[in-house]
Amino acid sequence: MKKPISLIPLFQQFIRDSQTGKRLKKNGEKITKSSIDNYRFTLKNIEGFIEDTGFEFRICDVAKLTKRELTSEKNYWKKFYKKYTDYLYKKGCYDNYVGHNIKQIRTFFNWLKFEKDINTGDFQRLFYVRKEEVDILVLSPEQLKFLIHDKDFHNSLSPAFRRIKDVFVFGCTTGLRFSDIYRLTSKNFEKQNEEWYLKVKSKKTKTYSFIKLPNYAIDIYKNYKPTSTRQPIFGKISLFIFNRTLKSIGELAGFTEPIALTRERLGKAKNINAYKQQRFCDKMSSHMMRRTAITTLLILGMPEHLVRKISGHSQSSSSFNRYIHYAQAYIDKEIDKVHAKLESY
Repeated sequence: MKKPISLIPLFQQFIRDSQTGKRLKKNGEKITKSSIDNYRFTLKNIEGFIEDTGFEFRICDVAKLTKRELTSEKNYWKKFYKKYTDYLYKKGCYDNYVGHNIKQIRTFFNWLKFEKDINTGDFQRLFYVRKEEVDILVLSPEQLKFLIHDKDFHNSLSPAFRRIKDVFVFGCTTGLRFSDIYRLTSKNFEKQNEEWYLKVKSKKTKTYSFIKLPNYAIDIYKNYKPTSTRQPIFGKISLFIFNRTLKSIGELAGFTEPIALTRERLGKAKNINAYKQQRFCDKMSSHMMRRTAITTLLILGMPEHLVRKISGHSQSSSSFNRYIHYAQAYIDKEIDKVHAKLESY
């Protein structure tokens, strides 16, 4: 006989257990703050879905169901998936966001089964996690060289803007994530035989990197180097302010060319420029640092296996293959320019 169990209180407990350390990753590490925030966003979406549709968010222990009730329960979760994803799409969400929500719910199902001993019936396997290939936006080598070397532009910026511009250039050179850059101290910099190296362990992936630094990156380090070896090199700043300032710097640098962007809903491409023209500077963010570093190395001819080692990508990484395709497209475009000049007489 069906005895429904309300899932909202259990989802709240799932978040608490993740936050307090009662629930851990498979490798025994604590759940990251960003993952916990994602759980909260998913719960908020589910609560909004329930409020708007009146759908009952519950589960039954399938071990206690008859064959007919089991079929009914399976149909219930198929219906939930369809209605919930429709709800998110109507809110304007795209495939990656919807897929990420479903991924969180599948994780919650596994917690119910293995931590709360509720026989879920593995209905989460019915939930398809959609993914989309989002356009990669990176600085061209010419744009990066402008930010590195143009002294007039550098001097025209306020001290606060200069610092963020320099941090951005440092990130575009080393491929570090925002979270890793703002954790750097003087202990991460090492001089060997007159050459400077950056040694760092990624906060996200736990991988080590040992990167030789060019002269301009060393100058940036020395310019902001604090007196204490424990103090962060670049100080502290919120991600929101960093990204907002970066957009303004891009506008001042003249990176205002219009760009065409598409996103996908249910696997179908949608033009997101339909109502507002997007400029390159409007899409500049901390994510662009790592992407620019990887694609610049590939574009300028560094072998893929060495770029993988620097960036910490595995051999089977699908995300790295996207950088390869982007770099090849850039190279093809530049080759076309050369061919066009050769073909005219």
